[in-house]
Amino acid sequence: MGWWEVNADTLARSRFVVSPLCETTASLMVLQKESPAHPAERRWLELHRPAYRERLAADPVTALLVPVALGRHRWIADFVTPVPSREGAAQGGAEFYDELARIRATPDETARADLEVAHRGPLPDALLRPGLPERIADLLEWVWREAVAPDWPRRRRVIEADVVARTGQLSRAGWAAALDDIHPEMRWLGDNRLQVNTRAFPPRRLMGSQLLFVPVTPRTGWISTDRADADGTVHRNAVVYPCSGTLAEPERAAAPQALARLLGAGRASVLVLLDSPMSTTHLVALTGQGLGSVGRHLKVLLDAGLVGRRRAGRSVLYYRSPAGDVLVRAQGS
Repeated sequence: MGWWEVNADTLARSRFVVSPLCETTASLMVLQKESPAHPAERRWLELHRPAYRERLAADPVTALLVPVALGRHRWIADFVTPVPSREGAAQGGAEFYDELARIRATPDETARADLEVAHRGPLPDALLRPGLPERIADLLEWVWREAVAPDWPRRRRVIEADVVARTGQLSRAGWAAALDDIHPEMRWLGDNRLQVNTRAFPPRRLMGSQLLFVPVTPRTGWISTDRADADGTVHRNAVVYPCSGTLAEPERAAAPQALARLLGAGRASVLVLLDSPMSTTHLVALTGQGLGSVGRHLKVLLDAGLVGRRRAGRSVLYYRSPAGDVLVRAQGS
């Protein structure tokens, strides 16, 4: 993929999008590759791995299909990762089953061609059959229902918190700051150039197309591109990227019980989160508490000298003071 050439119109139309399907696909990658990024994700994997293995053992064709489709050779089959819908871009994230229907609707010949690219050659005989998109969609539906949907409200808050943080960076310092740590290989090169990765692919011109940024909580990511029109035009591209580790790792945000008893659970969770500067909007998205509650907690913490605040552009950012750091460390966080 190398780098993309984008212009002001492309950036003006760019959006951060919440996608339940992308979150589920990223979770499937964790289940398949057994590659947890932190202790909380390891506990999640240990909880759901036995059922996932049992399901694949009962369906050998899908068990053979999944590693091919998910990029065993570092290329994911295109039909598995559609760009989130226009409705998702407008509304903040399409519903899971609406997104999944697009995978189910993939023609068999299109899916087979995508899989051959991902597999870098002819497919095994067992995969030369119709219905492969249905198999992938059925597996994603199972992962959503069994392993993602029960935890979706928390995951969504983490994703929205990441969006709040990056849109704040965007308003204060532009796209270079907002994209700075999305992925180790991604960076703004200047002169309308966005480096997507370090692979030796020819540059692509995205002039006039829409560029979506889609955060997920697992530590993984990929590039999605709409299929080209007859004239070669591609209308939408998406960069799926992992949320900030501080946000996505629940144990980092959990307040120690002793601190919760001292300050109250809500106030303690706010103090623990402020190891890096955050706005009230960011804290609301991450904690799930109301704006009024977060505001009251911050006032008490400010009055006690446990947090400080500073203005950054149009935002007010709160952060732990040295006294707050000492208190949190003393409680074992």
